[in-house]
Amino acid sequence: MRGFLALIAVVVLLLIVAVATGFLNLRQTQTAALPEVKVEGGQAPKFDANVGAVDVGSKNETVKVPKVEVGTKDATVKLPTVDVKTANETSNH
Repeated sequence: MRGFLALIAVVVLLLIVAVATGFLNLRQTQTAALPEVKVEGGQAPKFDANVGAVDVGSKNETVKVPKVEVGTKDATVKLPTVDVKTANETSNH
């Protein structure tokens, strides 16, 4: 196996030396071209998808808010809400 790999390495090295010294000159005499392919007909698939829904809103909630003075007081602030419904829950509406 080592002998085979060494032989390939020597052949590749000889080809490189031959091209570099001008002993071997490679010229392209004809350009390549891809075959023409025509596709007709067919259709894309159709899908029905039931997806969930996310409702984002806000609600008033009373929470304790720190004050600069010693102690706390209750204050009403607006907190964000997120309501997530599965696909089965949204298809029933």
